[in-house]
Amino acid sequence: MNVFEEIVDWIFIFWERLLYQRATIARLMRIAAAAGMNRWIWGNAGNASKSDRSGPRRGRLMLLLWIILYGSLCLMVEGQMKISPETVQQWAVSFGKEIAVLSTRYSGAKLLQKKYKDIEAVVKIEEVDGEELVKKFAEEMEEMLGRKMKSVKRLAEAAEDADLYHEYNETLMFEYFNSMLINKVDEDGNPMLLGGEFALEKNEHFNKLPVNTQLSNIQVPTNVYNRDPDILNGAYMSEALNDVFIDNFQKDPTLTWQYFGSAAGFFRLYPGIQWIPDENGVVTFDCRNRNWYIQAATSPKDVVIVVDVSGSMKGLRLTIAKHTINTILDTLGENDFVNIIAYSDYVRYVEPCFKGTLVQADLDNREHFKLLVDELHVKGEGKVKNAMKESFKILNEAAALGQGSLCNQAIMLITDGAMEDFQSVFEEFNWPERRVRVFTYLIGREMTFAENVKWIACNNKGYYTHVSTLADVQENVMEYLHVLSRPMVINHDHDIIWTEAYMDSVLFNSQAQSLLLMTSVAMPVFSKKKETLSHGILLGVVGTDVALKELMRLAPRYKLGVHGYAYLITNNGYILSHPDLRPLYKEGKELKPKPNYNSVDLAEVEWEDTEEKLRTAMVKGETGTLALDVRASLDKGKRVMFLKNDYFYTVINETPFSLGIVLTRGYGQYIFIGNVSVEEGLHDLLAPDLTIASEWTYCETDIDPAHRKLTQLQAVVRYLTGKEPDLECDVQLLQQTLFDAVVTAPMEAYWTALMLNASGMDEGVETAFLGTRSGLMRFQKYAGIEKRVAKSFLTSVDKENMFTLDHFPVWYRRASDYPAGQFLYYMPRQETKDTFRDYEPDYSDTLSAKEVELEAEEGGRKRMKAEEEEAGRIVIATTAVTVTVGKKTAIAGAIGVQMTLDVIESKFWAIASQPNDTVCSDEDGICPLQCDSFDLACYLIDNNGFVLISKQRKDSGRFFGELDGSVMTTLIRMGMFKRVSLFDYQAMCKMNLHSVSSARPLLSPFYGLASALKWFLSNFLLFLLEFNICGFWHTEHFADASAHKKRGDNLQPCDTEYPSFVYEPSVKETNSIIKCGRCQKMFVVQQIPESNLLMLVVQADCDCSRQYPPITMSPEEVKYIASVKCDRMRSQKIRRRPESCHAYHAQENANDCGGASVISLSASLFLISCFLTLVS
Repeated sequence: MNVFEEIVDWIFIFWERLLYQRATIARLMRIAAAAGMNRWIWGNAGNASKSDRSGPRRGRLMLLLWIILYGSLCLMVEGQMKISPETVQQWAVSFGKEIAVLSTRYSGAKLLQKKYKDIEAVVKIEEVDGEELVKKFAEEMEEMLGRKMKSVKRLAEAAEDADLYHEYNETLMFEYFNSMLINKVDEDGNPMLLGGEFALEKNEHFNKLPVNTQLSNIQVPTNVYNRDPDILNGAYMSEALNDVFIDNFQKDPTLTWQYFGSAAGFFRLYPGIQWIPDENGVVTFDCRNRNWYIQAATSPKDVVIVVDVSGSMKGLRLTIAKHTINTILDTLGENDFVNIIAYSDYVRYVEPCFKGTLVQADLDNREHFKLLVDELHVKGEGKVKNAMKESFKILNEAAALGQGSLCNQAIMLITDGAMEDFQSVFEEFNWPERRVRVFTYLIGREMTFAENVKWIACNNKGYYTHVSTLADVQENVMEYLHVLSRPMVINHDHDIIWTEAYMDSVLFNSQAQSLLLMTSVAMPVFSKKKETLSHGILLGVVGTDVALKELMRLAPRYKLGVHGYAYLITNNGYILSHPDLRPLYKEGKELKPKPNYNSVDLAEVEWEDTEEKLRTAMVKGETGTLALDVRASLDKGKRVMFLKNDYFYTVINETPFSLGIVLTRGYGQYIFIGNVSVEEGLHDLLAPDLTIASEWTYCETDIDPAHRKLTQLQAVVRYLTGKEPDLECDVQLLQQTLFDAVVTAPMEAYWTALMLNASGMDEGVETAFLGTRSGLMRFQKYAGIEKRVAKSFLTSVDKENMFTLDHFPVWYRRASDYPAGQFLYYMPRQETKDTFRDYEPDYSDTLSAKEVELEAEEGGRKRMKAEEEEAGRIVIATTAVTVTVGKKTAIAGAIGVQMTLDVIESKFWAIASQPNDTVCSDEDGICPLQCDSFDLACYLIDNNGFVLISKQRKDSGRFFGELDGSVMTTLIRMGMFKRVSLFDYQAMCKMNLHSVSSARPLLSPFYGLASALKWFLSNFLLFLLEFNICGFWHTEHFADASAHKKRGDNLQPCDTEYPSFVYEPSVKETNSIIKCGRCQKMFVVQQIPESNLLMLVVQADCDCSRQYPPITMSPEEVKYIASVKCDRMRSQKIRRRPESCHAYHAQENANDCGGASVISLSASLFLISCFLTLVS
């Protein structure tokens, strides 16, 4: 056989496989026979001449032509249906009946619905009054926060009285408990100085940390000498606070940490703890850097930082200057405003977009500035005069326009010397009122221009400091806070402040504690001694923490309905607490707070409020309501729901906070109330299959220490049985729980009976479960732990499927969106089990699966793989249970069953195949139609387009558009699916370091090499200068100064848009043909009755991937054009300024400015500067 014959044979075989029925081939052969082709094809040895070898070749050629002709005819008539819609419909109906029977049987849904139907005559349904509810919640929060403020006031009074009667002793010897040294011994086995025995015991109230509730102890930063006279005197004086700490805790057992942060640098904390240093043995925590200290010590401020980047600032000086800027930025908060100017021969803004204005010093902007500061390089000659003029113009314009803080104004000048005639600038812009304070930082060891730099500060009510090493930065920057606090101290205005939400990852070594969102209430402590009155001496700040989750317990979930929630915002519109706030992300193996986690605006979470009406009203402290149609993401961005939400909001008096609650129309509008006796309810509450929401507060167990180890269920039982009558319990919630326990009690017997009938059980059905509006859950494990695929389902680690403080279970929320009795089926997403991992769409796209795998530990990789395999093999079927009285319907709960994918797969494949002996005479299309045929692809997908069943097992759980873009595109065009755009303003994206500033010059390779060499030499010099002198504690400063160099390669906050897809239920079925170049693809879609599922049968032998790329759900970063991005960054949202401002006091001693009491401008330096000016 030659090559030609092989080709013809191959084509023949190909077409035999391509054509769907053997009958087609037979008909073709009959046509060929009728034309006498069989003689040409096969040859006839008896009739043909042996020498005529061209006959077979000619016959095969003729057959090839016939095949081509027939193929052309096939393509011309491709429009005829080859997949019978009627057959697919029959399959869908049959499959729907089978899974409905299966789900109903093993869940017991009909029985539970009947039980709630039976009690409709004895219950009443009430409409939830949102206005009354939010007012009540706000009052309870006000009362709780008021108790914290009273505790802080008592601490402040005690501290001031203790200082008033304490005489400073330069030679005082006093042994205090140093939290770093307690319970430690030296080489000889003796207790260390400032250490000694300090009893510690794990305490449930303090996150199970070992504490001493009878004593406080003191932490001193590594860079502060712990036996300095100021420290010893302060520690001795503040011993008086111990009794107040204990008394406060007894009066308000819900108090957490109480503390006194001293202006000298020590930190007294109650209850006392063992302080854990970092891996280098260093304690970097300095209470004076904390937001609660800074906000309490000073009023809001507008700050312009002016940094010298002339040639003389190269090397170590520039490194120190950058660290000084970053340290100043760290002292600013969301009530402050800032900008940064760099100067040499000319003046330029570090961020050109912020030219001529001030921006809010929130965490996001501060981090942005730090990235830009790291890009600064030196060049040219330093001319400070124009920079100072520009700074005054910014501050004057802000004040004139009513922008900024409208309180303190300051310029921070960072330079290695000032030679110009700058006096005229102050005469023009700042004298005689001296409304703008000027603080100066002389960088480097050179003191030539010290007098001029001092003169600037002392003649503008500021403060001068000399910063020669990185070690000097922290202490010297803090001096400006003491100056700004003088007017408030002299007036003795004890303003109480509340901080924004924060996580204290520095204070607490335990990750569970450090990742806890909290707010702090704080108050300044002043010296009341008359002899120091004009100096305005700030002794420190007292405060206490409030865990925000404890505050949100006062807005219980059960009162808000399945989709309802409560949230808190600050006077600046930033989120304090919100169920959609995602403050953490996972980078490699480590959980980290996002750079902007506490400056997430309400408009970025409630982004459907495009006109920001809700935000504006709440920031202004108003009380009111607003209705919005919202697209709510569910299952961490995979799915979307369309809700009609009613927002109710009001202010929390005596705080800068506003509270909002959301009620969803429909099931969220109503609540039903039923009564049962305690005896009857208690009997059913003790059933072994019953649990209640562990994160909800049925009874308050945190007041009495004896109750802290009780679970909520144990506390409820002890209260109801009279063993603990003094427990404070939510009577309404207990009433609902007891009622639900009685109504759902028959389910235990029903499930048990099914399980005992082992022969009638379908293998793979693993768990039946139900949940009610009261947080009550019952479940029955049909399979033993060794046989269960979903081993973690409904366990404590499975937060998504449990009642939590933030949400109802996913299966409950999804069921409530569908009619009662209609089952909804879905596969859990594959990242459910890790509570804190940021599995939102914004991160699934930023790190590839390979990168995650490389960064994770081996054990973590195995666990992740096991969880994904588990999730990929589980199906959950769930349905709602309701109660109807008159025309009002309230949701009572949801019930469902969890099974393996094998259970419904076996039923699907058994139904989706016509027998070989099917009578095909009446069939229009392929007959028999069989999903296991190589030329058909059959799928079971849910209402969001996710695949449950496919021939390829690995496809389960994936979005169908990724598998077949052609069919998904067509379904969207036909209106069967709708693409819904969602937005994430809390996303994290990989960013190029060089993209942070539009002003960065293009560096040549040589310049880049020189820059790298310069960086190495300057840092090496820094190491030599400081290693022996200052010791190891400088390492954190060194690391901090260079940390931002790597930051650009990491994840940075960004905005993303991502799609979700929703099935349009009015379209029950459809079919179509997709033209893909040389072939056409037919598909048929049929809804599975009484479910959220669709059966999809697709012609599999036509590849359309070139014409139709896959449709993915990956988020895309929203790229703003430069002008729009700049406008967004500059925009000043409405905010409510703090009520108090202390910017000036006539008795203030302005001569205390860091230099000599009388400073005059150096005449010699003045002449030199004039000469240099003339020469230039």
